[in-house]
Amino acid sequence: MKILKFKYIALSAILATSSIHADEFWGLESWVSSLKTPNFEEITDVKERKQAFFNYLLPAISKQNTKIIQLRHNIVTGDINQLKLAQIYKYYRVEEGNIEALLMRVDVVPASLILAQGAYESNWGRSRFAKYYHNFFGLWCFKKGCGVVPLQRNKKATHEVAKFSSLEKSIEYYIRSINRNSAYTTLRKIRKNKRDQKQPITGIALAEGLENYAEIGYEYVETVQSIINYNKLSKYDLINKP
Repeated sequence: MKILKFKYIALSAILATSSIHADEFWGLESWVSSLKTPNFEEITDVKERKQAFFNYLLPAISKQNTKIIQLRHNIVTGDINQLKLAQIYKYYRVEEGNIEALLMRVDVVPASLILAQGAYESNWGRSRFAKYYHNFFGLWCFKKGCGVVPLQRNKKATHEVAKFSSLEKSIEYYIRSINRNSAYTTLRKIRKNKRDQKQPITGIALAEGLENYAEIGYEYVETVQSIINYNKLSKYDLINKP
């Protein structure tokens, strides 16, 4: 019988021989997560790179939307204890007791929209913020030391580019931002209208509410919609369909 031999490499040995620089990563969790991230720069075939990008993000997107669908179901059916419900109200910044307003925020974000924004904001996973800090969405934070200072930041600006220890946490933060930030009220109204009319909740439709996501305004909306259409991303909206 042939015995299979597995080679085990000590973490310290990996760290000693790795080309990863200490100033490019933060924390062990982030470093370990980065090992799972494809090096999109090395994928020279554009079609192959795009598919690798979609394949990498989709499981994490599905995981987060699945959690939201279950939470939404529990809120609607009342299958949630009052302490947990109070925490959810606080998390989504909704006045306690306003179920309708809460449900407007506890809802899915279509996979096509997340993929398109991620592709645009991270240059298909090749930006340094995506590569080293798992930020695929150009997300900002505003406390000193909360993230990474952009190289060309205006002298009067105080924002930093948020850093995350994993892709999952990046997507979770992105969805939370979409679902509770006042800048995306229009997006949430579009989504609620689609749901009330029993129509599909699509990335193309919700992109209309992204005018405040970037300084270029409605041009950003058109760019995201173009990425969705050109890459036929709407097919992924069938994932996690509530």
